[in-house]
Parts: sequence; structure tokens; C-alpha cells
Amino acid sequence: MELAHSLLLNEDALAQITEAKRPVFIFEWLRFLDKVLVAANKVDVKEKQKKLVEQLTGLISSAPGPPTRKLLAKNLATLYSIGDTFTVFQTLDKCNDIIKSKDDTPAYLPTKLAAVACVGAFYEKMGRMLGSSFPDTINNMLKALKSAESQGRGEMLISLQKVLCGLGGAAASCHRDIYKNARSLLTDRSMAVRCAVAKCLLELQNEAVFMWTTELESLATLCFKALEGSNYGVRVAVSKLLGTVMATALMPKQAAVMRQNVKRATLEEVLELMATGFLRGGSGFLKSESLVFQAYVVFVTTLGGQWLERNFATFLSHVLDLVSHPRATQTHVEAVYSRRCVSFMLRATLGGLLGEKAQIAAGMELCQAIGKQMRAVEAVVSDPSGDNKSGAADVSASQHVMVCALKELGSLVHSLSATASPLIQEPSVGLLETVTSVLLHPSMAARLAAAWCLRCVAVALPYQLTPLLDRCAERINNLKSSPEAVSGYSVAVAALLGGVHQCPLGIPHSKGKLVVSIAEDLLRTASQNSRLSLQRTQAGWLLLGSLMTLGPSLVRYHLPKMLLLWRNVFPRSQKELEAEKARGDSFSWQVTLEGRAGALCAMRSFVAHCPELLTEDVIRRLMTPIECAMTMLSHVPAIIKLYGAHLKASAAMVRLRLYDILALLPPKTYEGTVLQPNSASGSGALEHDPSSIYLRIPVGEAVPGPLPLGVSVIDASVALFGVVFPHVSFKHRLQMLDHFAECIKQAKGIRQQAVQLNIFTAVLSALKGLAENKSTLGPEEVRKSALALVMGALDNPNPILRCAAGEALGRMAQVVGEATFIARMAQYSFDKLKSARDVVSRTGHSLALGCLHRYVGGIGSGQHLKTSVSILLALAQDGSSHEVQTWSLHSLALIVDSSGPMYRGYVEPTLSLVLTLLLTVPPSHTEVHQCLGRCLGALITTVGPELQGNGATISTIRSSCLVGCAIMQDHSDSLVQAAAISCLQQLHMFAPRHVNLSSLVPCLCVHLCSSHLLLRRAAVACLRQLAQREAAEVCAYAMSLAKRAGDSSGSIKLNITETGLEGVLFGMLDRETDRKLCADIHDTLGHMLSSLAVEKLSHWLKLCKDVLAATTGGAVTFNASRDDEDSEKKDAEMDDDIMFTGLGEDDKAKPSVVAPRWVTRVFAADCLCRIILLCENANKAHFDLAAARAFRVQNPKGDLLVLHLSDLIRMAFMAATDHSNQLRMAGLQALEDIIKKFATAPEPEFPGHVILEQYQANVGAALRPAFSPDTPSDITAKACQVCSTWIGSGVVSDLNDLRRVHTLLVSSLDKVQAGTGSSSQLYSESATTMEKLAVLKAWAEVYVVAMKIKKEAESKPEPPVRGGGGEEDEDEEEDLGGAVLPPDSLISLVQPELPSLSRLWLAMLQDYALLTLPAEFSSQLPPEGGAFYTPETIDTARIHYRGSWAPVLHAVALWLRSTGFGAGQEPIEPPADPTKAPGFFPKGASSAVAPKSFEDLVKDRMHLMLGVSIEFLCFPRAEEPIENVTSCLQGLCTLLDSPCAKTHIAEDQLLAVELLNVLHRLLLTRDPPAVQLQVTAVVQETIRAAVEHLQEKRTQQEDEGEKDRPPTVLGEGGETGELVPGKSLVFAAMELLVFILVRHLPQLNTRVKESPSHAALRPQRLPGESACLVANTVSILAELPSLCTPAGSMTILPTALFLITGVLRETALKNADLSVPMPVSAALQGLKTIITSPLARADSTQTQWTSLVRSSLASVLEYSQPDDSRPDMDEVSMLTAITLFLLSASSELVGVTVLQKGCIDRFKNALNSSDPMVQTRCYQLLLSVFQHPSRALATPYIHALAPLMVEKLKAVERSRPGSAGELQAVQEGIRVLENLVGMGEEQNRVQLLALLVPTLISYLLDENTMAQAAPASSGLHDFALQNLMRIGPLYPAAFKTVIGAAPELKTRLESAIRANQASSKAREAARLAQPAVQAAPTIKLKTSFF
Repeated sequence: MELAHSLLLNEDALAQITEAKRPVFIFEWLRFLDKVLVAANKVDVKEKQKKLVEQLTGLISSAPGPPTRKLLAKNLATLYSIGDTFTVFQTLDKCNDIIKSKDDTPAYLPTKLAAVACVGAFYEKMGRMLGSSFPDTINNMLKALKSAESQGRGEMLISLQKVLCGLGGAAASCHRDIYKNARSLLTDRSMAVRCAVAKCLLELQNEAVFMWTTELESLATLCFKALEGSNYGVRVAVSKLLGTVMATALMPKQAAVMRQNVKRATLEEVLELMATGFLRGGSGFLKSESLVFQAYVVFVTTLGGQWLERNFATFLSHVLDLVSHPRATQTHVEAVYSRRCVSFMLRATLGGLLGEKAQIAAGMELCQAIGKQMRAVEAVVSDPSGDNKSGAADVSASQHVMVCALKELGSLVHSLSATASPLIQEPSVGLLETVTSVLLHPSMAARLAAAWCLRCVAVALPYQLTPLLDRCAERINNLKSSPEAVSGYSVAVAALLGGVHQCPLGIPHSKGKLVVSIAEDLLRTASQNSRLSLQRTQAGWLLLGSLMTLGPSLVRYHLPKMLLLWRNVFPRSQKELEAEKARGDSFSWQVTLEGRAGALCAMRSFVAHCPELLTEDVIRRLMTPIECAMTMLSHVPAIIKLYGAHLKASAAMVRLRLYDILALLPPKTYEGTVLQPNSASGSGALEHDPSSIYLRIPVGEAVPGPLPLGVSVIDASVALFGVVFPHVSFKHRLQMLDHFAECIKQAKGIRQQAVQLNIFTAVLSALKGLAENKSTLGPEEVRKSALALVMGALDNPNPILRCAAGEALGRMAQVVGEATFIARMAQYSFDKLKSARDVVSRTGHSLALGCLHRYVGGIGSGQHLKTSVSILLALAQDGSSHEVQTWSLHSLALIVDSSGPMYRGYVEPTLSLVLTLLLTVPPSHTEVHQCLGRCLGALITTVGPELQGNGATISTIRSSCLVGCAIMQDHSDSLVQAAAISCLQQLHMFAPRHVNLSSLVPCLCVHLCSSHLLLRRAAVACLRQLAQREAAEVCAYAMSLAKRAGDSSGSIKLNITETGLEGVLFGMLDRETDRKLCADIHDTLGHMLSSLAVEKLSHWLKLCKDVLAATTGGAVTFNASRDDEDSEKKDAEMDDDIMFTGLGEDDKAKPSVVAPRWVTRVFAADCLCRIILLCENANKAHFDLAAARAFRVQNPKGDLLVLHLSDLIRMAFMAATDHSNQLRMAGLQALEDIIKKFATAPEPEFPGHVILEQYQANVGAALRPAFSPDTPSDITAKACQVCSTWIGSGVVSDLNDLRRVHTLLVSSLDKVQAGTGSSSQLYSESATTMEKLAVLKAWAEVYVVAMKIKKEAESKPEPPVRGGGGEEDEDEEEDLGGAVLPPDSLISLVQPELPSLSRLWLAMLQDYALLTLPAEFSSQLPPEGGAFYTPETIDTARIHYRGSWAPVLHAVALWLRSTGFGAGQEPIEPPADPTKAPGFFPKGASSAVAPKSFEDLVKDRMHLMLGVSIEFLCFPRAEEPIENVTSCLQGLCTLLDSPCAKTHIAEDQLLAVELLNVLHRLLLTRDPPAVQLQVTAVVQETIRAAVEHLQEKRTQQEDEGEKDRPPTVLGEGGETGELVPGKSLVFAAMELLVFILVRHLPQLNTRVKESPSHAALRPQRLPGESACLVANTVSILAELPSLCTPAGSMTILPTALFLITGVLRETALKNADLSVPMPVSAALQGLKTIITSPLARADSTQTQWTSLVRSSLASVLEYSQPDDSRPDMDEVSMLTAITLFLLSASSELVGVTVLQKGCIDRFKNALNSSDPMVQTRCYQLLLSVFQHPSRALATPYIHALAPLMVEKLKAVERSRPGSAGELQAVQEGIRVLENLVGMGEEQNRVQLLALLVPTLISYLLDENTMAQAAPASSGLHDFALQNLMRIGPLYPAAFKTVIGAAPELKTRLESAIRANQASSKAREAARLAQPAVQAAPTIKLKTSFF
């Protein structure tokens, strides 16, 4: 293929390849040329032009295929337009000669067509440059047109269209000729030709004025004719032509009008003309009707939204007149069809073209139309004479008008959602009154439509739901005696109840009871009045059926009553049934049958909507009436014979309902029912089945449209047959299949086909049922019977039957699943296909093969693959029958799909066949091309990721696929183009590098404007995939395309503006209604946002802002066009300018843009939240103004979020205060996000303030409307959340400013206390629950923050004690700081409400605790509900409680702690000694109810709090927000901080164990360090509580002085030291602590080290949070032994010491800042705690203890061994640990020489260290060892280390200290020596001083060197001098002796003293101060360990 990529055709390469591959090679060259000519250098092109023209014109006569000729023509035209045009006329003549040629052979045809294509391309590209030659060309073409066959005619017409397009007005002289010749072809027998004519005429009408003036009528008539017997493509093309011509007639194009003074048609004339087409009637009525509707839509769309807005009234009345015309409603089926057409047309125009404001205006028009009709009807109905015949006809016609108008009104309101409120509330419109009045219309269809419309209103505006229900219920009661009223209002109630599931807030529970009582009443009184009995019966059951849709929580209460009603409708026994047949008349039977159908329908609704209530018992009780109904059905034919055929419909209804319910029940209890074949067709309408008014609508349908009863019964029976068949015995199966065969034989003619179809559908349904149940078909005879049935249909002339037979065959093979059976079936088809020549059997059997492979799968049918593929490839090449090609290619695609990798061997031949066919099959055979697309897609999937490879075969396969896609992309059919896109999409998935985005993206962008939904869907789906990986490239290519389109002036139709592709997609969201498409657009925008929003922040924010800021409907444009209209009335003096301001070309080029609808605005608000989140993850500077400004200076193009803060706030504000409730929710969410993220962003200009402060007013204003009384609960609840976030964020420091928002919460709290939600009367009780809980949660969050601020303010002097204190943030920031707020500020706002709040909070927690009980304890729930929920709404209430309990728990814990468990309900400090609490607080909190003792109260509250927490922490669900976990842990921590709680948990040890076990489990499942820190805090509190409790008991024991038993038995472990898992608190704690340590320091786990795969880990510094965690863990670990008896502690100490020393080893690393890591200081502290614990004094365990201490020290020594692998080990910490052991456990260590040697070594290493820091600490530690009271311990160390020290200190004379650190080391050393001197006995004093004094004197400098000495060196001199001055007086005698012994010492000392005295006073003062400073060591450990 690479050889084809050259400017000139590589003829040598072409000659070398096989004949078959040449067309592909040539096509590939032309493709390359097409890309390269545009980009090439003009000079190069001109050089090679001659040769190129030769090569290209040579190809014309080489019989090129359709895609090749298209490209060839395009390239030739491009070549001439770029290069020289000298030879163009020669080439043109050459083409014309070919066209004139008389050669009519099929072989010459491709050459002719190529020439035709070239002519078209020349004129399209060069147009008027070819000037004078056009008349000849056109005449030549028209002549040829007359004699051409269909393919030629099509191609010539397309060519003519291009000629017209290129020449524009210049070709006016030929317009009439073309029109005359073309118009007759509009009714050509070839559909492709009809399409081509329509397109050609569409081009012609741009310039030919006569088409939309004089010829308008005849053209319209022709179009209507063209629609007869047409296919979809023709319908689209012709309706486009008709609609456009009509629109042009009404609003001509300027240019044409300027030339000729034309009389314009009026709107009335045009509409009249179109109506004639609609009302032609006749055989093709339905076809032509639907077509004219498409033309209407084109007509309106062409004129645009503004035109529709102005002329809506006229248009509406015209459309409604159509549907009321007698011709349109001759039969019921036609009437229904007409209605659907009109509805489609109204939806397409109103729904798509008008903005929200204009839609509201249109809604008002619709209302008026409905009102007008209704008044006319009322006049007729109330006319007493009754002889108004025409009136009666009007009434029946009016029903259709009503249905259309009401359906559209409903859809309009539904799509507007909450933005429709002005329409509903406008009193002058009276929408609700108008619609409700139609409920009394005499026609059922109109009543149902009105009910549907009310349901739409209720779903759009849920606050209308309850009032509407009440109103309808009241009317039913008041107008019981009017049949219409009973029927109409009950249908309305049913519809409203059916809508409840779409209203999340629901309806009050009492409405259910109301409906039940009405229904019961209707059923009870039905028999009292025969005029009403039918309506009352139907109405009663309809209401009960609709009640079931409210779901189990409501139906549960009425179930017993329902079961009773159902039982009573049917006779109890066979006997009663027989008796019943004898009684009654035809009317009573009709009522009975309707009643039973209604009862079954209600049952079906019950089974469908309340599956949870279907217990075995309920099913058994339902089966009684159902079995009775089955028996009754067998008697029905006899009854119908007796009483008349009008009972047939009612009987069919019973049958339908029975089948429906049986299909839903488990098929254990009933046997198969025999089908009754009957046939009907038609369109759906509500009146076919009133129950659909309350059922859920299938996805994708706007309005339910149940099919006619006859059709529905068959459908239901088929579905049921599929359910039942697998459960029936083989004998019955055989009987049924034989019965079917008999039925087919009996039936004749058309009926036979219908019967066959029904039977096949049933059999297919049954086989599918068998496959799903994994059961078999049965023995041989059943198979035979089934096979005979199927095989007979494989060569049936009806294609649908052949399809069904093929499917059935495949399914059968799947169900039987035996290789022999499959082989037999495959062989049968092989034989047939080899011998058969007729199209029917070849298509049938080829499909059979495809289905066999599809259902048996690749492995089951592998052995037949080769044969199947070879046969199907042969059939696919059969050019004589396109039908055979289509079916065989379809089957091939099925086989490729199902074979998977097994097909790999056949890919190449299949692919080459696909390419050949794509290059040769005429484009008019679109089905073949569609199947080729399917094959290509399946082949790409088969090769899969291999496509990335670079091997020769893979490259060939890949380029073949790309060529195939290119051919299909250029096809004229939208489905083929869609297939091309999905193939490219798959290619991109497997081999992204090889798909050229620069050509694919522009192609997709063009398709986004296509009128074909499928093509738009494919384009968006592909964009979605591309945007996932390469969003930036996609957007860039789209923008470059927009620029190109702008340059090339409108040859490409695009609407990409500066907002780019994103803007187009946002715009599409407003126009598209298809669910899948919108979802894909959302995803695509989401992917783009994720990759691009942070870089192109301004762009995306502007996009969102433009969408959000759009007001509904454009006011500006509207006024401008108003003026035009007035000026156009002055038709006479039409001025040029005015002409061009009309709706001209400009407006047409841009599709009329609608202001963004609410759904799009909600999406934009969501995007806003996503942008904020993306920025947060990208860079923290986005939230810091100072950083952002600095960044902006360095990088002017850079963009940070904080710079757009005012825009963010404005967007959130706009959304939060909108009409639309969904948008308000999204706006509040955005506001909350903004507050959370920016709360801490400081304001650089005003230090101490934050940026958000300036937006207080906006936030307050955005929140206030959400608290108004008529706001729905969910919005108020969300607003409460935002309030608490705002108050807690600490943005506002001034209390008065906070009060604005605070008052909103106070007012809500008052409502909660009053016990009413704002919406208690409108929505369900659970909505009230939601609102109340939201208020309590908000207050809880505020209180938590307030207490935190208060605590910080109080603890400013000293840091907080708690381990995890720093993490105590509830989504708020850590640094709220008491500095900003006075300490009692926020708390003073909460304080007044606390008494009531605490009560409500506790009540809420109690509710929550009850609601979380498992189902088996449901009997314990209070029957009257809880404080905030009612028993009926318990299921929904649970969800609301789940969302709000955690902050409340935390708040209650804080409150309990601050008030000593609510003693006296006043925040008095809790008593110091909790045991005396009862006396301290005489009365408990709830003393008013039943005076509980305070202890009981504490116990209750503790159980509540701990119960809720433990229940939650046991198993927090994965989707549970992490804030709930932290809140719960903080609550526990706070709780356990209070003395009462401590006592409680310490006394109940099992409770504490349980708590620790749960926390351990939590650690296993939750990773965030914040959670783990919080867990350690809770553990610490628990252990402390236990320790304190134990100590108290021990002191008590000592006080009581029980001397008779040893006092040590208190604690865990007893005498034996055994700790029982599950009961031991220590064990539980150990388990948890070990887990944390090993998780963060895996090296501690010895098993890891032993595993062979283990690589030695170097110790690594722990991150801050982990370090803190490990430190906390270690300190808890060290406390555990104090909980045990001595024996118990010996059990855990080995582990504890092993872990602590291990932590020391792993974390003792040097830090740059010389600080000691937290874990190290914790470990040292822990060691000290353990070694100094009283256990050392216990006699019983002395030996164990000694060995433990020794081994621990040995470990530390081992770990501190200097080691190259650990260069950064912190020796100081290790020495500290060693010293700790020596000082604290001296008795155990004295005389252990091994350890002693080790310790001495470590000290020596440290003394010899090169680091002065280490030396300093070493000297300090040695001093403490030397001074140890136990001489036995100290002496060896003094002997070993003192000489070394003296040596080191002597050496200083030669290398004086160069830094402060070194100086300090020397000073510390001297200090140790001094102390040794002091410790020595008198007789050794002289020897000791003889060491010290000379050393000191050696440090002194003489006067000369003193001046130049460095600061450290002179410091040493001063230090030495002072020490000498101090030592002298201390030991005068010895000092004299030493000085006297060496005179040179004396002289140095004296001269130094003299020099010193000579220096100034200032020096002296400074010197005196210096030693004081130097004396203290500069490095301090955080904790003093000694």
C-alpha cells in the first residue's frame, strides 16, 4: 500500500500486483492524491499536471467502481482548480463524448458513470469558470437521462445537482428544462432515483423562482405522489424538498426575489396546500400522512424558531384542524395514527425549536385551544334537544384534538419541569382548571389524555401532586352519579399515583388510605345503579391497581383488605361457577367480566410493584382467584354465544390480564395454556389499556402507547408461553407443537402468515425460556415436531418468517446442544445452499447458518466453520441478487462475531471480499453496504489488539480496514456512514496510533449537525472514546476545522464558534432528546473537562457561565425581528436593507440557537463542581490568591481558579436561586464546594482575613430563598448543610454578620420543635424526616466547630493533650484559631439552643439505634414510630438517618462531656470524683418522666452512644463517607474523655474488649492515616480508663488494709499469667497495636525477614502522620503492663519490649534539623515507663524480669552496632536508650560483663565520633552514668572511659575547637571531669586535679594569640579561665600542690589572670553572662527521660 503513496500513479507497482488487488491500489492512490493535492506546492503540481491528467482520464475508461469514480472526479476537479485550466475543456468534451456514446452494455456502464461524475465535479468545483459550455453539457446530460437505466439516471441527477450548485443563478436559462425532465422521475420505480431527483430539485429551488410560485401546486401534488410506495430514504428526501419549497414560498430568498418581482404566498395558502397531501386518503393513506408530517417539520425548522414563536397560534390551529378532519379519522386505527403524527410534529417543532420562555407562551396557546374545544363540547352535551347530529360528530372529532393538545401540553410541562411554574400559576391561563375540565369529556381517550397531562404537571411540579389528588378525590365523592366524572376523576387519581415514583419527596401516607376508601366505596356501590355500575367497577379497580405502584411500604397496610376483595370477585368453587353461568343477562356479564379483568389487573400491579410482599402464603391466596379465572375463561365462548359478541372485548381483557399476571408469578402452580391465534396491528393509544396511565413508562418512550387489545392479548400470550413452556411435561410440549402445525395447515391466505408469525414468536419465546433455564427441549419426537415446524418456514416467501425460522433453528441447536444434531442441521443447510437457485431458500438457509454459529458459539460449531464461510463468501459475490448478498453478509457477520479468535484464519479472504464489494456494489443498494459495515466491524474485533503490530500481514489487514472505512465514510447513506464511524472507533481502540484524528475528528464534527439521529449517535459515541485518551487533540482539530470552514465560506455546514467543540456539544444537549445520545455527550464533555479544564480554566468557566447565565428565551433578538415584521408589511416600498434583515441566508446557516434548557444548566453546574475538584487535585495555588498572583506574574497566560472566585460565586448564586429545583440543588452543592475549598484562602491585602469574607451577602442571599415555606424539603435540607458549612468554615468572624445565616437555622429549629416540616401537608412524611434531620445535623456540625474553637482558645497556653487532637476536623480547617474569634463567639450562638438541641439529638440517636436493628428484632420498634419518623415511611427514613447521625453523635458526645453527662442539663464542671456523682446531682435529666437515678441515666446514654458507634464501626459500608467514620471516632474519643464514661467502660471490661475488636477490624478495612490516628486516640482513652480504674481499686485495697491476702492479684493474668482472647482487654489492645506497627513498619515482622523472597529493607523515614501513629501506638503499648498482674505482665512484656526496641531500631535516624523523631522519643519514654514500673519489685517474677531487661538491652546494643548498611543511624538515641537501661535497671545489670562490654564500646564509639553533637550528648549521658548512686554500676564505666576522655580533652590543645558545637563538646567533657574530681575521695584528689588543671591551663591563650583567635577558640580560653578560678577556692590545698609542681603552668595561669583583669568592665559583664548561657546543653529532647 505504501507504494500507492506518490503524487503520480506508480505504474510499475500497479503492473506487478494481481488483478484482484488493482482496484484497491488505485483507490488508495486516489485517496492519497486527494489529501496531497490540497497541501502540495502549486509549482510541483503544475510540473506534473500533464502526466497526472493523462493518468486520471485514463482511469475513467478503466471501468472504475462507485467510490473510485467519486474520488477520481474529485481529484481531477481539484487538479484543474489548483493547476492550469488549459486542458479542462478537452477533458470535459471527452467526458461528454463518453456520455453521448450509444454503447449500452453493462461492461461500459462504469465508464459512462465515471464520466458523468467528472462532469458534476468540474462544475461543482469551478462553476462559472466553465461559463459558456454549460448549455451543451446540460442538454447532453438530459438527453442521456431519457435513455439511461436506473443506476445511470441516479448518477446523472446527482451530477446535475452539482452542476446547478456550481453555476448558481448563471444557469437560469436551463432551469425549466431540468425541471421538466426531472419532475417526471419523482415517481420512478427505483427508489434511489426518486431520492436523487428530490435532491436535484432541492438544489434547483434555490434559484428557480417558478418552483415556489407558479409550479408550487403541481410540485406539491408530485411530491405526494412520490411518497406512495416509497421507502424511508425517499420519504426523508421528498419531505425535505416539500418542506423547503413551502418555506421558501412563504419567505423567499433575497437574491431570487431581487431579480423578479414575485408575489409571495401567504401562510394560509401554504398550509392549505400541505393539508391536501395529508388528507388525500386512499390506500397509501398512512404512508403519505406520516410523510407530509416530516415535510411539516422541515417546513417549520427551515423557517426557524422565531418564526414559529410569532406564528404559533396559526400553526397550532391548523394542525389541530387536520386531526379533527373527518378524512383523517375515518377508522379508529387511522385516527390513532393521525394523532401520533400530529403529536410527533408538535413535539419536533415545539420541543426542539423554542426556548423555555417561548415554550411557556406556546403552553398558554395550547391551553386556550383546549378550553375552546371543551366549551364547544359542553354546549353540545348540555343541549337538551339532542337532535344536534353535526354536534355529535364534532364531539367525536374533538376527542382527537384534545388528545393531541393535552399530550403536547403534558410533554411541554414535563420537559420544562420546575421552570413551568409560571405557566401553572398564571391565573389568566387557568391551566389546571382547563385540563381538569376535560376529565368530564364524553370520550374516554380525551379523559385519559387529560389525566396523563395532570400526571406530567405533578411530576414537573411535585408540590401540585397532593392538592391535585385531593381535588380529584373530592370531585369523585361529589359527582358520584355522573359516569364521566367517576371515570375521568378516577383515571386522574390513578395517573397521579403512577407519577409518585418520579417524585422523590412522595405524598403523605394518608392519601393511600383515602384512595382505598374511595375505591372500596365505588366497588361497593357499583351494583346499586345500573347506569353507573360499569364505570364504578372499572374506576374502583383502576384506583386499587394504581395504589400498588406506591410500593410495599404503603401497600403492606392494605394487603389483607386487598386479598379479601380479590377473593370475593371470583366464584369460590366449580359449583358457583356453574350456577353463575345460568344467571344474569348480557349487561351484568359485561360488568362481571370488567370487574374480574380489573381485579386481575390490580393483582398484576401488586405482583409487579411489591415483590417484597410476595410470601408463599400471599401467592397461595392469589392463586385461588387466578385458578378460578383460568377455569372461567374456558366457559367464556359459551357465554359470548349466549349473550352477544359485544362481550368479546371484555373477555379478551380478562384473558390479557390473566396472561400478564401469570407471566410475573413463579411458574410452579399452573400448566400451559393453549394460544388462540388472532391477528391485528395498529398504533398505540392510551385508550387501548387505561391501566397504562399509572404503570412505569418503558425507557425511551415519552408517553405510554399500549397496543390495541387484540395485539396485546397475543403479545401477552406469547410472553407467557415462553415462561410456561420450560415447566411443562414433554407430553404436553409435543401436543402443543403438533397443535401449532395443525393450526398453520388449517389457516389460509393472509391469515396463515399471521398465524404462522404468532406461532413462531411463541416458539422462539419458549426456546429462549428453555435456554435461560438451562433445560433441554425433550426427547426425539418433541425435537422432530419442532424441527418440522421450523424447517418448513426457512423457505417461506415472507422475510420476517424466514428470520424467525433462522433464529428458532439457532436457539434449538443451543437448547439441544448435541454435536450430531448441530451437524445434521448444518449439513441440511449446506446441501440446500449448494443446490438451490431461488432467492428465498438461499437467503433463508444462509441466515440459518449464521444463527447456528451465533447460538452454539465458536467452539460448538468450529468444525463447520470452513464450509459455512466458503459457502457464504460465494453467495456474497452473487451480483445478480442483492438480497442474497445482504443475507449472506449478515450471516457472515454473525459467524465472525461468534467465532472470535477461531476466525483468525479466514480474516484475509473475508476482508478482501468486503473491500471488493465496497468498491463495486452500487451505492443505491444500501442494505448490502450496511451488512458490509457489520462484517468489517466484526473482523476488526476478531483481529483485535494484533492490529497494533508492524508485521507485513498485519499492516495489510490494517490498511485494508482503513480503506474500507474510508469508502463507507463517503457513502451517501447515513447508516453506512454510522457503520464506518463505529469501525474506526474500534480500530482506534485497538491501534490508536494508526487512526488519523486530523481527518476523523472534522468528519465527526460535521456529522454532529446531521439530521440523522443514528449518525449523530455514532459520531458522539466515537468522540466519547477519543476524548478519553486525546481530548486536547480532538478539541484542537475541531477548532482548526472551524477556521477552515470559515475560510471556505460555507461549503461545510458547521456551527463551531470560539467555544469550540465543547460549545457545540453543550448546544446539542438543548436540542437532543435521545437518552443514549445525551448520556454520551455528558461523558464526552466529562472526559474533555478532566483533561483540559485545568489548563484552559477561563475557557471552561466561561462555557459554564454562559450556559448558567442564559436567561430563558432571547429578548434582544425578539425585538429586532418584531420591527422587521412591521416593515415587511409595507410591501410596496421594500428597501434593500430591510430585505436583507429578514430571515435570510445568515440566519439559515446558523441553526436557530435555543437558550440553554434547565437540564443543560444543571449539567453545567455539575461541571463547575468537577472543575473545582480537578483544580484541587492539580495545584494548591488554585486556592491561594497571593500564590496565584505571583504565578500570574511569571506566567501571564497561566490561569488559577482563585482569580475567578467572583465568577464562581456568581454562578453558584444564579443556580441556587433559579426556578428549577434540580438546578437549585446543583447550585447549593457548588456553593458548598466553594466554601469548603476557599474557606482558608487568605486575603493578601488584609492580613488575618480570608477572601470569602467579601461574599457574605451573596451567600446569605443564595441561602435565604431555600428556607421559604414553599421550598421542597430536599432543597431546604441541602441549604441547611450549606449553612452549617458556612458558619463552621470560620470565614466570618463577626457575630452580627453570622447572624444572617444563623437566623435561618434558628427558624428551622423552631419548626422542628413545633413538630411540623414546611411541607408536611404536601409531601410524604419521610420528606419531613429528611428536613428535620438535616436541621439537627447542621446544628450538630456548628456545635462541633464551636466547641473546637472554644477548646483551642482555652488551650492556647499549652498544647492539647489528646493524641489525635490535631485531626479533629469535620471537613473544616485546622487553623480557625482563637485569634480571629473571641473564645466564646460561636458557642454563644449555639448555647441558647442547647437545652432543646440536646434533647432532640438524643431522640434522634435513639431513633437511629432502633432503625439499625436487624430485621428479626423489628417487633421491638415502637408501633407509633420514632421522634422523627412514622412507621409507614420507615424504609425511606432509614436512608435519611444514615446520612445525618454521625455529626449528631459527635455533638452529643461533646455535650455529654461538657455537662458531665447532662447532669442538671447545665454545663457545670463534672465532679472530680465520679463515684460521688449521684449525690452531687440529685436529679437526673429526665426526672420529670420517671425519676431515673443519675447512674441509670449515664448507663442508658453510654449504651446508646456506644451501641450506635460499635454497630456502625463493625461494618461501615464501602460507600460510607469517610467523614462519618472520623466523626464517630471523634465522638467516642470525646465521650471517653469524660469521667462518667471512663468509669462505665472500665467497669464493663467485655464492652471495652468488644470496642477494641471493632476498632481493629476498622483498621483492616480503612486506610486513611487520619482514621488510624483517631482509632489510636480512642484506644488510648479506653486503656487509660482501665488503668485509672485499676489504680483506684488498688489504692482502695491498700486503704482497706486487707493484709490477709497479697495485694497483687488485681489486674489481668491472675497468678498464671494467662490472657484469654475475647475476654482480655490487654490481648485485644495488643492485637490492634501490633497490627498498626507492622502495617507502618513491616520490618518488625520477623516472618517477612525469613521469607526467601525478602530483600533487606533499609530503614526509611516515616511520613508525618505515620510517625505520629507509631508514637501513639508505642506509648499505649508501654501502658499495657500496668493493667496486668506481675504474671500477666510477663506474658506480654517480651512482645512489648521486642516491638519497642524494634521501633527504636527502625526509626532512630538522624534528622537534618537535629530534632528527635516522634516514634523515637515515644520508644524511649516507653522503655522508661516499663523499666521503672513497680513490676521490678515483684518477688514472684524476679528471674524472668531480670532476663527480660538484659535481653532488651542486648537487643538495643545489637541494633546500635555501627554498620555500613545504616550510615544514618542516630547514635544519640541509641546511647540514650542504653543509658536509660543503666540508670533505671541498674540492679539487674550489675556485673553482666557481656552487656557491660557492649555498653562501654558504644560509649567509646560515640566519644571517638567525628560529630561534635554526638560527643556532647555522650558526655552528658556518661555524666549521669558516672553519678549513679550504685557504685557497683558506675565504677567499671569510670575505669574504662575516664582515661579515654582525658586523652580526648588533652588533644584539644593541639586542635582547638572551630565551631560552637565543638566548643560545647569540650565544655561538656570538662564538666564530667570536674564531677569526677568531686566524686573522688580526699586522698585521690591531687591525682585527679593533676589531670584536670593542666588540661584547662593548656586551653589558655597568650595575649598575642588572643587577639587573632576565632570566637570558638577564645570562648574556650574564657571557659577554662573561669573554671580554674572556680576550682581553686573549692580544693585550695590540692590545687596549690598541682600548680606548685609545674611552674610553667603557674606562669601561664598568672598571665591569663592579669590579662583578664586588664580587660574592660563591659567584657567582664559579658563574660560573666556567657558561662550561664553555655552551661545548659543546646539540644534538648522533647521529653526528659531521666
